[in-house]
Order: sequence, then structure tokens, then C-alpha cells
Amino acid sequence: MEHFDKANVFEPKDAFALKIHGGVKRMLHDYLGTLQDLDKANVLQLNNAFILRICERIKYTLDDYQKAFEDFDKVDVLEPSNAFVLNTHGIVKGC
Repeated sequence: MEHFDKANVFEPKDAFALKIHGGVKRMLHDYLGTLQDLDKANVLQLNNAFILRICERIKYTLDDYQKAFEDFDKVDVLEPSNAFVLNTHGIVKGC
């Protein structure tokens, strides 16, 4: 985490670094920190399906099904033929 923190200081507007930083926070179960990093990355790479999919999974984990569903609606528009998206969208919709 120390190296990623330093990278964020040097390149605070690097969407890739923010995604990685958020990913490490996710592995450490810092879900709110993950969402903060990914929200910043999403501003830099607006409507990035990968970022939105991770955000959906975190929100689902936090039992925020409505927000998870909203993210997957956005991903569904960006990737309408992605089988993973369709399957997970169905799971979230069922909650």
C-alpha cells in the first residue's frame, strides 16, 4: 500500500493508479476506501465499464442493492452483450 500511496501523490490524476489503489483496498476489505478511489478514477475515465463493475460488486457486498443495480444499468448500456454483466445484473435484480 505504501508504494501505491506514493504513486497517488506523484500522479493524483492517474486513473490506472487509482484503480490499482482501489483494488488493493478491496483486498484489505476497505470497501469505502475502494469506492472513493474508483469514484475518482471514474471521473477521469467517465463510464468505464470495468470501474463500474467493481463498484457494483462492492456496493452489492455492502448490501446497497439499489446503487449496485444503478451501476449495472450503466454497464449494461456500455456492454449489452457481456454475459457476465447479464448474469450479475440478474443476481442483483433478484435481491
